[in-house]
Amino acid sequence: MSRKIVIDKYQGNTHYSVYVIDSFNQEHHIGYFQLITEVSQKIIDKEANKIWSKEVKRVPCLMSKAIKNCIEIDEKNGMTPSLD
Repeated sequence: MSRKIVIDKYQGNTHYSVYVIDSFNQEHHIGYFQLITEVSQKIIDKEANKIWSKEVKRVPCLMSKAIKNCIEIDEKNGMTPSLD
């Protein structure tokens, strides 16, 4: 996977939301910026490099794995999984 910086501004919002995606395709939210200037770009680059230098693949917790397996079993048996 590639590393990238995503800068989004949703319609009607006044601020940009900035995310960094690491080589494991994990998203890290850096923060919100009202304007993207040279100064804010330097801050974004610095934070991105800090994240990329320490990136580690997250291991899903056992509970998440168990729930995922239960959902897959339900789907294989033709049931609609209920998360209630």
